[in-house]
Amino acid sequence: MIYLQKKNKKNKTNIKENNDKKDSFFILYDRILVWLTISLFSIGLIMVISASIPISQKIYDNPFFFIKREIFYFFLIFLLSFIFLRTPIIFWKKNSNIILIISILLLILVLLIGHSIHGSFRWISLGFLHIQPSEICKISSFCYISSYLSRKSNEVCNNFWGFFKPMSIIIIQSILLLAEPDLGTVIVLFFTTLSILFLSGAKIGQFFIIITISIVIVMLLILLEPYRIKRILSFWNPWEDPFGNGYQLTQSLIALGRGNFLGQGLGNSIQKLDYLPDAHSDFIFSIIGEELGYIGSSLILLIIFTLSFRAMYIGQRALAKKQTFPGFLACSIGIWFSFQTLINVGAVTGILPTKGLTLPFISYGGSSLIINSIAIFFLLRIDFETRLRTSQAFPRGPK
Repeated sequence: MIYLQKKNKKNKTNIKENNDKKDSFFILYDRILVWLTISLFSIGLIMVISASIPISQKIYDNPFFFIKREIFYFFLIFLLSFIFLRTPIIFWKKNSNIILIISILLLILVLLIGHSIHGSFRWISLGFLHIQPSEICKISSFCYISSYLSRKSNEVCNNFWGFFKPMSIIIIQSILLLAEPDLGTVIVLFFTTLSILFLSGAKIGQFFIIITISIVIVMLLILLEPYRIKRILSFWNPWEDPFGNGYQLTQSLIALGRGNFLGQGLGNSIQKLDYLPDAHSDFIFSIIGEELGYIGSSLILLIIFTLSFRAMYIGQRALAKKQTFPGFLACSIGIWFSFQTLINVGAVTGILPTKGLTLPFISYGGSSLIINSIAIFFLLRIDFETRLRTSQAFPRGPK
């Protein structure tokens, strides 16, 4: 009898251990990150449907033109997930230089054969697809910087030239981006790169030199281009010229004002009816504020910043396991998402000058949506490999 009781107890223990192993196998990915991303995808699709119908009807005589393209992008992202989620993160480290060179070549190519929209040559047309090299430039730069820091972190911390080498690559890309022109992407690249270099342990004095030079260059770029001066002046007081340089910002502020606390209701925006330019892309947050109000806008921003902090958490876990490349890459993605969101919302609300940056996962734009999704795949893969190493680090119990 005692033997049978011991045997049953042992069988129960083995069943529990097997169940624990199965549970650990099925949670080798960040469920929180997945649900946050799915939530943003769903909100983005709904808001693009709401904001794009009037302009789609006017330009293409088809109210569902942008919606069909958005669904196509989601289908393409689904196919890409099978590739990126199965690719070891070490592959991107080994090929970061090649990816960087390809992105620089695309930046040159867009200046030669690029498709102009609103006076900016930012897109390469390939039939149904429109590739935006500046978006590819972001993820390729962060892969390269993370790879460089994983190999030469000591040189970055102790030598100014070790610090300046990755910055020189960003400078080269910035020159090409400014030729498009695309000042917003340049600012995102500089801020994210400096933040990652700071996390790597670079000395404060090195930052002062780069930041001082950057401020001087930005001021010169603003003064040399009349349209940038007008944009700055209209940002300070858009109501001085509400039907000229301040038109887009005043219409954006009107939309946010109409939204009030609870909003006008989904689909009930007035400003999207050919009043607010780029209502479905760069200024979609204005439509969110008008239709969903302060509550809806705050909830969406909370989801985006939670996703960004989750990326930083994944990076911190990887760095704690001495996985420097995936750690720095995850942190750079988190900083990138949060800073770009800050700039987009700042421009829409009149806190910052207009920069032409999308709201991550929400604004319409195939290149932006695909590159942001690839960044999420990187985060999921990094988290998967970190969890896998952690689970393998524990020795098996006695049989």
